[in-house]
Amino acid sequence: MDTPRYTDLVQSLPANVPFVGPEEQERARGAPFAARLGANENIFGPSPSAIAAMRAEAENVWKYGDPTSHDLRAALADAMGVATGNILVGEGIDGLLGNLVRLLIGPGDAVVTSDGAYPTFNYHVTGFGGVLHKVPYRDDHEDLAALMTRAHEVGAKLIYLANPDNPMGTWHQGTDIVAALDQLPEGCLLLLDEAYVEFAPEGTAAPVAGNDPSVIRMRTFSKAYGMAGARIGYAIGAPDLIRSFDKIRNHFGMNRMAQVGALAALNDTAWLADIQAKVAVARNTIARIAAENSLVALPSATNFVAVDCGRDGDFARAVLAALVARGVFVRMPFVAPQDRCIRISCGRPGDLEVLADALPPALAEARG
Repeated sequence: MDTPRYTDLVQSLPANVPFVGPEEQERARGAPFAARLGANENIFGPSPSAIAAMRAEAENVWKYGDPTSHDLRAALADAMGVATGNILVGEGIDGLLGNLVRLLIGPGDAVVTSDGAYPTFNYHVTGFGGVLHKVPYRDDHEDLAALMTRAHEVGAKLIYLANPDNPMGTWHQGTDIVAALDQLPEGCLLLLDEAYVEFAPEGTAAPVAGNDPSVIRMRTFSKAYGMAGARIGYAIGAPDLIRSFDKIRNHFGMNRMAQVGALAALNDTAWLADIQAKVAVARNTIARIAAENSLVALPSATNFVAVDCGRDGDFARAVLAALVARGVFVRMPFVAPQDRCIRISCGRPGDLEVLADALPPALAEARG
């Protein structure tokens, strides 16, 4: 036997990942980026309290982490106004997505999402044999009504909706999402990805009851709390659904330092408010830089800004490539017409100065 006997499903899948990491791009170009503005990381960093807690816990790294993440779950439940049984902690939203899809989706099962929405979700669906049914964006927003309609048409078991959205930064009012639940097909679960909700205007978070069996919400410490490398996400859902994750999740997937760091970060509300203020300033700065170059920044409820380059996807890709060549790491939407944009993460003043210097020659190169 020359190779392991892979499943038919695995043999049918391409060997790739949803994103090429900036480190791989740096290796390919032979130099580090001067401004890392592509992965929507919180460049301002985590709470000093979180860093101190993780350092103090390092001496206990010989122990396994609490497989129930009890203390963190209890604190999150208190913050969210739900019971501890409504909370699940996992290895970032990406890990939670994989487990949710594993719970619900088998070969041939229908899943509905937006064309151009978060690719990692699609990666998990295809990895378990699900069939993706996609609807286009409408005015750069995920089309809530179209998602519901398509779910009825295909008998979907799962709908994915990000609010606020990645990669466009647009958002829906939370009350509109709750109203749309009346159109949810019987037996279909709405997966509400709220990774960026801490940056959004008041009223963006959907006021969904913790015990509502039709919705599972997912949030993260990777964005506003600045702990992307620690891999901490959490879900809020009905207790029966949350308990079902115990059937298949990695029970020791959360390391001790991540758990105590997240708990300290959650308690440092002053640091979170400071980050929110800095992100708001950075969004305005990116919009100003775009306007100075005759580009249009879309309104954003996230820690990034989608900048309309004014032409088609080929032109936007040329702008992106020219920025990368000048040491500015950015990304862009994958699907037309949203691929007319590049997506720029919020950064420190120095990072955005690098962007401001690089963008004019990058545009000139793309136009030339």
